[in-house]
Amino acid sequence: QVQLVESGGGSVQAGGSLRLSCSVSRFAYAMGWFRQPPGEGREGVAIIASRAYTDYADSVKGRFTISKDIAKNTLDLQMDSLKPEDTAMYYCAASDDWLGSSLFIPAKYKYWGQGTQVTVSS
Repeated sequence: QVQLVESGGGSVQAGGSLRLSCSVSRFAYAMGWFRQPPGEGREGVAIIASRAYTDYADSVKGRFTISKDIAKNTLDLQMDSLKPEDTAMYYCAASDDWLGSSLFIPAKYKYWGQGTQVTVSS
């Protein structure tokens, strides 16, 4: 079991920054941040796998940074240069399985947090 609790969401103007944090009971092989815009499906945003392999969705590359804080037991997502299209519910997820090329597929992740809302206004 992995318990995940997100925090740090909120409202910000375009161009601003937010830092999301996911408190974890333990780290898993693959962990990531996903988001679900209103009326749309859930999509992968940023993942970290094995010790330190990271990858990002094209839409957030260069703006978002995922990291682990081992001392605090958190998975963090620094979001800079936010755009209105980043508005969504953001979820933290974890999997103990080796996911290969499926790291961005939500259905592959067994453990999920309850989500935190991010709203970016223009």
